[in-house]
Amino acid sequence: RAVVVGSAAWHGALAHSHWIVTNTHLPRWFVRRAGQRVIQTWHGTPLKRIGADLAGTLCAGLAHLAPRPRLGRQWSVLLSPNAASTPVLRSALGYSGKLLETGLPRTDALHAADRDEVAAAVRARLGVEPGRTAVLYAPTPRDHLAYDASHHRLHLPLDLELARGALAGDHVLLVRGHPLVADRLPAHHAPFAVDVSGYPDATELLLAADVLVTDYSSLAADFANTGRPMLFLTPDLAHYRDTLRGFSLDFEALVPGPLLSSTGELIDALGDLPGVGRASAGAYADFREAFCHLDDGGAAGRVAELLLE
Repeated sequence: RAVVVGSAAWHGALAHSHWIVTNTHLPRWFVRRAGQRVIQTWHGTPLKRIGADLAGTLCAGLAHLAPRPRLGRQWSVLLSPNAASTPVLRSALGYSGKLLETGLPRTDALHAADRDEVAAAVRARLGVEPGRTAVLYAPTPRDHLAYDASHHRLHLPLDLELARGALAGDHVLLVRGHPLVADRLPAHHAPFAVDVSGYPDATELLLAADVLVTDYSSLAADFANTGRPMLFLTPDLAHYRDTLRGFSLDFEALVPGPLLSSTGELIDALGDLPGVGRASAGAYADFREAFCHLDDGGAAGRVAELLLE
């Protein structure tokens, strides 16, 4: 039963539920009562720096990105999606409590027996005609380009007109903005480019996509479970790496696809996805081994077992 965040029903559920499952910070005023268990799944593999690990970057002084060790005391357990993320989550979130490596529950749908049927239904719902290549474009927000802490601007280095001219015949571009991004893609770019930011489940979009285009999003770690090609449009890589945020890993060495600096390079890559797959095969396999080794379709079941202990 859905309740509106901030409503009386939401406050009541937060106060009286025996189990609370969240993927981000709960309100500062929340205190876990006796017998209440809080399962913190966090929101994806931390490829880019977060929390305390932002020290020395442009984002270090932004309050909404600061580490919150006191809030970590609200949690009964923090889940880690993979072994590589465990030390990063501990240090970045200032968390010293119980932590378990379970895999990421939201990736279970990518391994489900009905995933092909779900993908076909999502494509039909979004109007992707049979035979067209569905390109999911999910750029990361830029923290210094924001209206305020909760509302970011849409960062779109992709030249949509150039892309339309080259790709509109057999491609559909599905643009997925981050939940903090307030802007939406103007409707006149349809039907070639469609804003799917309001689609309720990002994992279903990953199922429906033939290829993912992103920059530094943790969705790359989720999408790697599909084995489908990924392209990284990163014209501001040096600024993001050295000044804005930086990474929790050697991004350029581990990235499972080509780093592209322009719309023209992206168009060329989309025109030769088999070649991209061959060139990136080794890096892709290493990326999956590092970040998807626990993603087997059973993560949610393992978390349910935690709830029933």
